[in-house]
Amino acid sequence: MGVIAFLVVGALAGWLAGNIMKGGGFGLLGNIMVGVIGSMVGGFAFGLLGISAGGMLGSIVTATVGAVLLLWIVGLFKKS
Repeated sequence: MGVIAFLVVGALAGWLAGNIMKGGGFGLLGNIMVGVIGSMVGGFAFGLLGISAGGMLGSIVTATVGAVLLLWIVGLFKKS
């Protein structure tokens, strides 16, 4: 996957996760950061579960699930 496609997937995943978790996005750079970190979290989590998702749609799903997990974990620490 090229760098541009990686950033687009990250931005889309961050936007989707923001809408799922708090009702809005984080702006373009925030969405990209959340999505890119989420793709790493999602790849790790899917690897632990033995799940494999291929192609562009699989990348978006993996990154979105990881971004939602990331935002949920961050939310746990912010409430404390």
